[in-house]
Amino acid sequence: MSKLLLRQTLRLPTVLSAKQVTTGQQTAGQQLIRLFSKTAAVNRIENVLIIGSGLMGSGIAQSCATTERFNSITLQDVNNEQLAKAKDRITKSLNNLKEKKKVNINSIDEVVNRITLSTERKPVVDQNLLVIEAIPELLEPKQRIFKELCSQFKDNKSVIFVTNTSSLPCYEIGKYVDCKERFGGLHFFNPVPMMKLVEVIRVLDATNDHTFEALIQFVKDMDKVGVTCKDTPGFIVNRLLVPYMQEAVALLERGDATARDIDIAMKLGAGYPMGPFELMDYVGLDTNKFIVDAWAARGDPNLKIYKSKLIESMVAKGHLGKKTGKGFYDYTKK
Repeated sequence: MSKLLLRQTLRLPTVLSAKQVTTGQQTAGQQLIRLFSKTAAVNRIENVLIIGSGLMGSGIAQSCATTERFNSITLQDVNNEQLAKAKDRITKSLNNLKEKKKVNINSIDEVVNRITLSTERKPVVDQNLLVIEAIPELLEPKQRIFKELCSQFKDNKSVIFVTNTSSLPCYEIGKYVDCKERFGGLHFFNPVPMMKLVEVIRVLDATNDHTFEALIQFVKDMDKVGVTCKDTPGFIVNRLLVPYMQEAVALLERGDATARDIDIAMKLGAGYPMGPFELMDYVGLDTNKFIVDAWAARGDPNLKIYKSKLIESMVAKGHLGKKTGKGFYDYTKK
């Protein structure tokens, strides 16, 4: 057996060049990993259960299915209507990525069919299972889900639990988790199939080495790049990004500049791919509000955040951005 094949069989880490990290380019060795997807490995997650089939949940499921490295992927939500929307979203995303040659797949249906849709929190296989909570940023519902999950899987020591929260402290979400050594955080970015970054959160006095290493390997198996961060509100990206977006709103509310001029300024002056208002519309103003409200409620002097009356009003009117057709920009006009 060649050294390369031996390396992949043992699943030793592969070092990527800067170009490969930024472009998603795979080496021949990395591609060979697919041939050994059934090979037992240290701390390898083999089955995935995702709770919540919205943009984030469906994106995570799609990314897992595209890699072909997991034995089963279950996407769960409260009703079949939500699941049907998720399936349609995944199909459209795969079609779009295939047309743009961003993914190398033969059959879109084959990828979609790797995902089991369910209204029950019941994975196809529960051994070496990762459960990912991907519901909206509301603390009590998240806490309740993990309390129920701990009861459901209390006799299964191979299950790892993570939250995909973008703003709430993981330790608060896991308040009722009684197996804290198998609890952590994975923060994916929208749109998940396109965004290479995942923040891996190790919860203080909770997540053990085995769990942490399994999460790092899981991110690699998804062909993504992991960065680690302490369990602090917003982690790395949102801790920097949300105050920036809120300051842009403050500029607008004071009449210092228009939303369009601020967006143009940040794209052409700072080299950002999207301006702050375009980004807020893309992510959803309701999501922005959830994060700001949660941070403001903490009363943490280190979390200096501007609360916008304008965003409060827009969310109350249902103007949430691209998903509703109107936010800071009108997306109904062609």
